[in-house]
Amino acid sequence: MVEIAVLSKETIDQIAAGEVVERPASVVKELVENAMDAGADAITVEIRDGGTSFIRVTDNGCGIPKEQLRLAFTRHATSKIRSAQDLAGVRSLGFRGEALSSIGAVAKVEMITKPKEQWMGCRYVIEDSQETAAEDVGSPDGTTIMVHQLFWHLPARRKFLKSNQTEGNHIAELVERLALSHPEISFCLISNKAEKLHTSGSGSLLDAVYQVYGRDIAANLLPVSSGDGKFRVEGFLGNSTIARGSRSLETFFVDGRYVRSPLLSRALEEGYLGYLMQHQYPFCVLQIVTEGAAVDVNVHPTKQEVRFEDEIAVARFLTELVRERLHRREDIARIEAPPPKEEPSPLQTIPMVVEPFEEKKLSDIRAKIADEIRSDTPYRQQYEQRSFLDRKTMDAHRLIGQVFGTYWMVEYDGQLYIIDQHAAHEKVLYERTMAALADKQMTSQMISPPLIVTLTKAEQGLLETYGSAFTRLGYSVSPFGGNEFAITAVPDNMFSLDVRRMFMDLLASCAQETMPKDESLVMEKVASLSCKAAVKGNHRLSEAEIRALIDELLTLDNPYHCPHGRPTMIAVTKEELEKRFKRIVS
Repeated sequence: MVEIAVLSKETIDQIAAGEVVERPASVVKELVENAMDAGADAITVEIRDGGTSFIRVTDNGCGIPKEQLRLAFTRHATSKIRSAQDLAGVRSLGFRGEALSSIGAVAKVEMITKPKEQWMGCRYVIEDSQETAAEDVGSPDGTTIMVHQLFWHLPARRKFLKSNQTEGNHIAELVERLALSHPEISFCLISNKAEKLHTSGSGSLLDAVYQVYGRDIAANLLPVSSGDGKFRVEGFLGNSTIARGSRSLETFFVDGRYVRSPLLSRALEEGYLGYLMQHQYPFCVLQIVTEGAAVDVNVHPTKQEVRFEDEIAVARFLTELVRERLHRREDIARIEAPPPKEEPSPLQTIPMVVEPFEEKKLSDIRAKIADEIRSDTPYRQQYEQRSFLDRKTMDAHRLIGQVFGTYWMVEYDGQLYIIDQHAAHEKVLYERTMAALADKQMTSQMISPPLIVTLTKAEQGLLETYGSAFTRLGYSVSPFGGNEFAITAVPDNMFSLDVRRMFMDLLASCAQETMPKDESLVMEKVASLSCKAAVKGNHRLSEAEIRALIDELLTLDNPYHCPHGRPTMIAVTKEELEKRFKRIVS
């Protein structure tokens, strides 16, 4: 016989805690978000041993009145909402009413708090969900919460924690994201008595990015600010030089809350299509502000996932915003001498996570970004072609010659530009083909006799799904009986290639599409066609041919990257060459 029993309060509390407290970073998240909701503008997080043995969060917020302390540690107690109807309009970061109760169920928690209007503070201690101390103490305004020995009496939970280093890294990433989402708050992170991060709380997102990521990233940012009435996007995009091999530098906030969103990542990356190499991901720190009814933040227990009311509109808006912001901007990698190597000081035994705050460097970066903004002008008119593209033909450029049968050297305005002929030709072919697609002028080359291919059932399904895209590219394919199909026409820029292999390769690549859409499919396939048809390296072109190629390249909106995101050119200044030859000493 099955016997049903009501669980004890301790067991219920520990089960509930498992939903909220996964690791030390979960504790820090809950406590810091509560501090932010309490109006704090300075928050310090101190941890030891990755947060497993000790966590202390100190804030200068409004504090908790003495008479409400016990209630604060009760399950489902919150100051943020009063009914289910309030969930749709909630704007605070935390409101579950589970945090303090859950943390108190798996660790010893000590709180010292004092509202501004009270003379004395109060110290409250809870352990295993049981109150062990409640007394008046002298304390500054605000709240300090200390968490000792997380999961100390739950060895099964504790053994699943990672190393102290890994757990500490999770906390550092969390505090960095919070600092970026709320640059008006000063955050300080101390790990094992070493300060790892300290932001100024100046209210400037640029300051926060500089203090979190350092100078190299802060100096390569593009500000964005745009809205359509339903939502607004503010923040920074990174140029191609600071791309990474993972999405670790893609940071999105929705109404002040950090979120992980495949939808937003995909939209961002589509906007960067053609500006980054394959398997490279952009840098961004973007704040998306929505109306209350436009987003649901309650689809995940940790609120790190959201659901938009109109996801297609959000994705399209973000993609177009990114494309407009990158449009017609000079993006040439420049050869620079490495900075002089400095011997570490014997006193520098603990490395800093970020470089120290340097006001002069940051002021230079602020000035650089400010120079790029004229706020009322549309992005397309705002960022005109500059430098190498100031002159639209090679008449003003000095063509020096070709090296290694692949690279062309051009001198212009005190700089040496080195152009990869294959990447440049790819880009020109890509733009020609895309223009033909847009104007519905894509031409085909007839094949006689037709090429007969045998397709599996899966391949036939792909051909049916993506048939319109193949037609737009210039293919003409029809059933020939059974599993055979006849190819009677191919894109005219593919006529000299292995037609059968190219068609099968394109069909196979369709199976890898995660978001079947004719537009994105065509873009990627045209990039492949351009690569196959472009002139290769070690193929010598005449001076007339290269001049014609560069002339056409100069007319493009984005001549700096091939369709796969590889750079078409790099540059080195006269000053840099003089440094290398020791003619000048910096």
